[in-house]
Amino acid sequence: MTLPSRALFLVVAIATLTACDKAVAGDGGSDGTDADSANASGASSSVSLPVVAEPVTEGDLVLSVNTTGQVRSDAEGRLRAEVGGAVEKVTVRPGDHVRKGQVLVELDPRPFDLAVQEAQVAVDLAELQHQDNYLPDSAATGKMPSKMRMDASVTRSGLAAARVRLEKAKLDQERATIIAPFDGVVDRVLIVAGDRISAGQEITTVVDLQNLRIEAAVLEHDLPLIKVGGEAVITSAALAGQSFNGRVVAVLPLVDSTTRAGRVFVRTRGNGALRPGMYADVRLEAQRLPNRRLVPTRGIIERDGRPLVFVIRNGRAQWTYILPGRSNGRVTEVLPDSVSGVIPLNVGDEVIVQGHLTLTHDAPVRVVAAREQNPGAPD
Repeated sequence: MTLPSRALFLVVAIATLTACDKAVAGDGGSDGTDADSANASGASSSVSLPVVAEPVTEGDLVLSVNTTGQVRSDAEGRLRAEVGGAVEKVTVRPGDHVRKGQVLVELDPRPFDLAVQEAQVAVDLAELQHQDNYLPDSAATGKMPSKMRMDASVTRSGLAAARVRLEKAKLDQERATIIAPFDGVVDRVLIVAGDRISAGQEITTVVDLQNLRIEAAVLEHDLPLIKVGGEAVITSAALAGQSFNGRVVAVLPLVDSTTRAGRVFVRTRGNGALRPGMYADVRLEAQRLPNRRLVPTRGIIERDGRPLVFVIRNGRAQWTYILPGRSNGRVTEVLPDSVSGVIPLNVGDEVIVQGHLTLTHDAPVRVVAAREQNPGAPD
């Protein structure tokens, strides 16, 4: 290659490298500008935090006493045979639902039918004897004997005793069929067809699962707070998520000298899930404060030693200082401000109860269901 050719080659190479550097530099500058624009856009957008909220309400604040008790049925019938005989038919099994008057067990009716017939014959014979005592004299005199003589004749003829034996035979005949004394569920059956049973033998148990009572123990210093007719809420560890409403029907007079507790009877309606024998937690109404402004207790937090709640207004969490009053653990009354005399919350205001512990004032929020806010939390 000649010298001029070499010089021309070098000039072309240098120009090519310069153009490439400019292109690379230009591309890099373009990418940086786009990234800065994206960051600026992301910084300017706001994120709404998910929270759970409950409304402020107006109503009665029910203060309560918490205790435990055992569930019992108002009717638990352990049915026993009233007459002896051979079991002909058993019409129910454990777990069957039965209605009042439904046939449960039938004994062989033939011995009882024969006893009624025999008693009826005895009555007929005694009736004839009774007639022989007064008819001849009545035919001779043309007059009926006095009531006193008639009563004496009934007794001497054995008619009165025969009539009693007939009624007893009929009663035994009825008792040969065992029926349900009330609506309920069969708990157990202790006999089978073909068994021979005697009077007094236990044959089955029927339990009323609808009309239940809870015998709750209440410490002596809380007993004066419990009144007959007060409300009660029953829950059980075995029935998570379920609660039953009841009413106090009796506050018993004796206090146990060892436990220093009295007993309170609460009645409730069962649904088949709450069963006799279960232990239950019972919240008893102790005092009712009417017409109170109420907020969910779990929505109250403290900042700088002052209680407040976060109220959602226009999609933002705004903290509002409050003066709490009495509480039953679920709701707390809000008292008027000591300076202005005004309650700072209105009925219907949404108070945040989950997701508020780390919130700042005026933070953007959105209300979600409890499961969405905390997927791992139970219902």
